[in-house]
Amino acid sequence: MRTILITGPGGSGRTTVAAATALAAARRGTRTLLLGADRDDTLGAALGVRTGPQPVTVEPGLTARRPDSAQGFRDGLAALQDRAASALDLLGASRLDPEELTPLPGADELALLRALRDAALAEEHDLLVVDLPPAPRALALLALPEELRRYLRRLLPPERQAARALRPVLGRLAGVPMPAEALYESVARWDLELAAAEAVVADRSTVVRLVAEPGPAGADAVRVAALGLALRGLRTDLLVANRVLPEKEVPADSWLAAPLAQQRKALAEWQGTYDVRTVAHLGHDPRGTDDLAELDAPGVTPQAAPVEWPVTDRLADDGVLVWHLPLPGAVREDLDLVRRGDELVVTAGPFRRIVPLPSALRRCTVDGAALREGTLAVRFAPDPRLWPRGR
Repeated sequence: MRTILITGPGGSGRTTVAAATALAAARRGTRTLLLGADRDDTLGAALGVRTGPQPVTVEPGLTARRPDSAQGFRDGLAALQDRAASALDLLGASRLDPEELTPLPGADELALLRALRDAALAEEHDLLVVDLPPAPRALALLALPEELRRYLRRLLPPERQAARALRPVLGRLAGVPMPAEALYESVARWDLELAAAEAVVADRSTVVRLVAEPGPAGADAVRVAALGLALRGLRTDLLVANRVLPEKEVPADSWLAAPLAQQRKALAEWQGTYDVRTVAHLGHDPRGTDDLAELDAPGVTPQAAPVEWPVTDRLADDGVLVWHLPLPGAVREDLDLVRRGDELVVTAGPFRRIVPLPSALRRCTVDGAALREGTLAVRFAPDPRLWPRGR
């Protein structure tokens, strides 16, 4: 199944473009599922059909769904209380009733990730189009599975589970209670669910499509979003320039002169960097499938090569290995690197990612780094204490 994740700055019309993209694919004969993330039914407003937790058929070949984060949060917490019933009773704690639960921050993101995973596992559709939140929240959402899995591994490392049979003895020796079996089982289940969501996001058939209005604000937002996606190793297939005004000669004193000039400048800059497709301004907010079809949104693009962070062997010439991290749009002054054990903490602008080092680099020390033409090259020198002799 192909997956197109659509995001952009707030107010850019990303939901409309997502709906138009899904509709165009369905009318070409592709079984398409459209997922929405907003609590308000902005997706239904664009489609002209109410959407909700239950899948709704918009027209033949196109199904839309908007996960209910509140219900998912209530079900998840109820299941957690059931699993921890003995501990809660021991503490004298009172259970929370489902009716009194309200979603906590992050519930929307987790509900969307769960829906994304379930859609991929169901294999009922050929294309999945996801209307993500605005770019800053979307980047945090796409990073969530990887980061949560890392936290789980640090808090309860898998290798410690091998000592399950010794836990009662270790507890007596240490004088403190050891984690219960149910805790490890819960962690394993969470890790499996997060891994499934992470696999969908990182799959080579998944792309991120950016939507923005051509102008100064849109250009800044696209530059930042593209950097965040690159740091995560995610592929962008297209940049959709939305609400493009018709090109025509206007008097210099017309109010249209300035917007058109800004539009031309932004489009010229984007076309030198991205694969840009334009969607025209209809003169009104698109509502219903007829308006969406009139937008002529771009469809599915051919699969591109996955993003790679290759390691170059320059031991013979320079005595180093070089790790290449493509970070288009990065600025030298906003970059920071910290080696932490077998991980590298990379900060680029407002984004940070902790990435495990390739196995060969774990036996090396960082020898320096340089940013050239949008690629960060990190040099590693072999550590004589760890590097195999003969190299």
